Amino acid sequence: MSTIGAYFRLARVGWVLVREGVVSALPTEDMPPAVGFAKSMLEPLARFRAKKQARSERLTRAVDRLGPSYVKIGQFLATRPDVVGVDWAVDLAMLQDRMAFFPTEAAKNAIQTSLGRPIEDLYTSFEEPIAAASIAQVHPAHVHGKQVAVKVVRPGVRQRFAHDIEGMYVVARMQERLLPSSRRLRPIEVTRTLEQTTKMEMDLRLEAAALSEIAENTKDDPGFRVPTVDWERTGRDVITMEWIDGIKMNDVEALRAAGHNLEKLAEVLIQSFLRHTLRDGFFHADMHPGNLFVERDGTIVAVDMGITGRLGKKERRFLAEILFGFITRDYMRVAEVHFEAGYVPGHHDVAAFAQAIRAIGEPIHGQPAETISMARLLALLFEVTDLFEMQTRPELILLQKTMVVVEGVSRMLNPRFNMWKASEPVVGDWIRDNLGPKRVVSDVKDGLKAIVKLAEAAPEIAAQTGKFHQELVHMSENGLRFDPETAEAIGKAEARHSRYGRWALWVIAATLVYIAVTL
Repeated sequence: MSTIGAYFRLARVGWVLVREGVVSALPTEDMPPAVGFAKSMLEPLARFRAKKQARSERLTRAVDRLGPSYVKIGQFLATRPDVVGVDWAVDLAMLQDRMAFFPTEAAKNAIQTSLGRPIEDLYTSFEEPIAAASIAQVHPAHVHGKQVAVKVVRPGVRQRFAHDIEGMYVVARMQERLLPSSRRLRPIEVTRTLEQTTKMEMDLRLEAAALSEIAENTKDDPGFRVPTVDWERTGRDVITMEWIDGIKMNDVEALRAAGHNLEKLAEVLIQSFLRHTLRDGFFHADMHPGNLFVERDGTIVAVDMGITGRLGKKERRFLAEILFGFITRDYMRVAEVHFEAGYVPGHHDVAAFAQAIRAIGEPIHGQPAETISMARLLALLFEVTDLFEMQTRPELILLQKTMVVVEGVSRMLNPRFNMWKASEPVVGDWIRDNLGPKRVVSDVKDGLKAIVKLAEAAPEIAAQTGKFHQELVHMSENGLRFDPETAEAIGKAEARHSRYGRWALWVIAATLVYIAVTL
């Protein structure tokens, strides 16, 4: 029955998208003729005002009507240009995560329920909200005379998102069934990633843990830090952290008036991001300028750690080799790395892939260094891999999206920012440590650790193998048997499935009759 509800909610979403002119702006290239016909039939239903608006304005208005869940869904899809296309990703990235405030009393109740203590015992003062987003809002407060920022989850947002994500799964399944070419993008897996990341973002204990981990990783880094967390006043629905008194990084004029060195800030920002990515394998994945503050001494403070990304040691090594291969024009090595990593299916020709990589790399050589975008290079690389059936890699897409944003902020501060020169101290050191002789020592250590773990697990593996062998012998002699509980559970599941199917048919039939009568 929940699936039927998802269909009805999707019908409302479709109606809003039609009325706000979003559907009429959708591309129909490479689509079945029926899609183009349906689009032409729906275009007259769009509001007259919407037809005169830019596509980004239509999207913003439609998402505002649909509610907080769709703001979050739109922002997530903005990180997946491989799924929605580069142009639509740019438009979706413009969605503003600014929502109406919910009552302060509701925030206090959420805090008291989450922490199990009266609000008066937690804070000496608790003020009205100053910012509200799709998932939470922020209140200034004081603890023993010290100002803090209190982030509180929006009431009912989990239930609303749980309902809306059902519709996303329905769309993903239809996409895989009706558009076989889209299966490479794994739409169901993309939806599952959206569900997981948003659920994690709605548990503020995990954001607090991310802040704590980043703080530990960066304690000795020059010019960068994150707010400290008040763990005593942090729970699933609330996080209390240090109040940051600084200038937002998107206020360039204020930064300049305060005497900050903008070129230095741009350099520190990109180097910090690369350290987090290559050295730590853990990075802030939402580093837009609204989440970055600059303190009086020039230290950059990153807030809102709800979205983070991780790269394993292997992925970091491949990323460094890919970038280094482009710098040295060793396109064959770049191609080989993709095959070694399993990013490109093995039945393709390495030399042909290297030729495609060369088509990306050669145009950047000979250009001034400050005009070469590392983020754009990665974007082009993902476009080329489409020709070679490269499976979507969510961790690399998130990295690429974050790199685009960080590089954009750096060039906002300094239009002639030289990405490669600023990156060299961090990337160069990492390559020397991880792709040179030290790599061999590190790999040997990792191999010895794996051997020790395997030796420790050997008795249990042997016991499990013996048990499995006995079960196979028993099955071969006596056939496969279900225990009574399993057989009963299968019967009930089949009966329930049939009953839901009949209900669905009757609901659809009743709906069609109602539409026919009213028309």
